[in-house]
Amino acid sequence: MEMRSDDYGELQRLVDSLFVPGVSSAATVSRLDVEMRAEILDLASDLLEVVAALPPRTYTRQRLCDQLNSCLVARGWGNVYGTVE
Repeated sequence: MEMRSDDYGELQRLVDSLFVPGVSSAATVSRLDVEMRAEILDLASDLLEVVAALPPRTYTRQRLCDQLNSCLVARGWGNVYGTVE
């Protein structure tokens, strides 16, 4: 049985801070934007590892969520840290 981390939901907070409510679904951020915001939010080292695994490109909210979720699932951390939408 896996337990939730104290950092559960922090990646959702990251995504929400990059794509504020009401922003166009076509809005994009770069991987550098994501990395910088993750550092500003002082994410845990495991979560910084997930962010660092992102391929260099620009991301819409949906693409970023898909990529982060893929990284979380690949590491078996979806239940520990939560997936994003």
